[in-house]
Amino acid sequence: MTKSEQTKKIVLALFFGILAFAGMYPFFTFAQSSMVAIIVLMVTLWTNEGLPLAVVSLLPIVLFPAAGILTTKATAINYANPIIYLFLGGFLIAIAVEKTGLHKVIANRMLALFPSSTRGIIFALIITSGLLSSVLSNTTTTLLLLPIALFLTENVKLKMRLALGIAYGASIGGILTPIGTPPNLILLGIMEEMNIPAIPFAKWVYLVSPLVLVMFLVVGFVLSLGLKDTHIQTDLKRDPLTGSQKKVLYIIVGLITMLLINAPVKPFYNGLGLSEPGILLSAGLLLFMPPFSILDWMEDKDNIPYRIMFLFGAGFAIARAFTETDMATVIADYLIHFAHMPLLFFILVIAAMVTFTTEITSNTALISIMLPILYEVAEQTAFSATLIMLVATICASYAFMLPIATPPNAIAMSSGVIKIKTMAAYGFIFNIAGILLIVTIANLFWVNVL
Repeated sequence: MTKSEQTKKIVLALFFGILAFAGMYPFFTFAQSSMVAIIVLMVTLWTNEGLPLAVVSLLPIVLFPAAGILTTKATAINYANPIIYLFLGGFLIAIAVEKTGLHKVIANRMLALFPSSTRGIIFALIITSGLLSSVLSNTTTTLLLLPIALFLTENVKLKMRLALGIAYGASIGGILTPIGTPPNLILLGIMEEMNIPAIPFAKWVYLVSPLVLVMFLVVGFVLSLGLKDTHIQTDLKRDPLTGSQKKVLYIIVGLITMLLINAPVKPFYNGLGLSEPGILLSAGLLLFMPPFSILDWMEDKDNIPYRIMFLFGAGFAIARAFTETDMATVIADYLIHFAHMPLLFFILVIAAMVTFTTEITSNTALISIMLPILYEVAEQTAFSATLIMLVATICASYAFMLPIATPPNAIAMSSGVIKIKTMAAYGFIFNIAGILLIVTIANLFWVNVL
């Protein structure tokens, strides 16, 4: 990209930002309008790649204080969020897996179990990622599977599809159980607080299984389009594991075991209560220590994708800004004006609003604000509180367009094989598919069961 082209892209982003501010300011406060303008500026620069991803991700530290949205300290602290250290631990494990060649062994074993066609492998990765994410963190699942997928082919186009398949599979599968993703647990907590009967574990799985299954099929079919002449070739030799590979495998098995034991299965088991970021970072740091000694800081530090850590800091900063400016509450309050609609259209409004809003803010923060308001809407109408809150909760996890929308999206971006505009294009298709499927299943199935 020439300097002239880069300048044009930056100017275009500034133009969209100014346009957003001008359109918002007559109806919202200066801080709210400025925040939206900055987000539009950043999303445009992320999409057209006018500036490096890491540079754009650091802009809130400068622009939020300048616009009076957050102080420098309140903005910068988001770049040290504990979740970022969960990513760091996962990245260290992924580097060790690739360094020792363990991903090649795992990939060969996977190919021996599933059809070796391109479409078969895409579906295999999506389903594997989804099922693991139903009991493990979708972040952890994506971090563990991504190095395996990237090894399978040298074709950049196919690598991109495989990386997206793992990320999207993790988000889709995360809703399969109440413990699969934080918004699910927030819903159960708010239901308990509002004295609404909780959705039992088995009933939850029964309710969302059709949605998960159909989304697996939709994502797998779309991602495998146009790959008829693309083939995956790999060596299916069953070579014994080396000493280094065994060490990394021990750590991964220990990590997964610890995460499973630590995960609560309420109301039956409360878990160990340990910090998941702490568990994952501990596993990553063990790789530098005897008797493992797999990683060397001087050799491996350059492989850590710091730009993705900055990207997540930006996402957390934006979420904080939404809360501090009361913008999330303002958006949620608009739902009251749609309460007179028939249930079908009201659910459609909720699904679309939550899905696209969570693209630019934390799904955990958004759903924490939205659910109490939706409960109040239900109290003022004949709508089922459980139904409309469940729709919003599921939609909070089904954001596929931007890397800041969900941890799996950001981790997929760290692979270096995906451009943001590509993720946005596929993600828009899956956002629409998700909204339509959730609304259809809610109206035909959930409304009769809840």
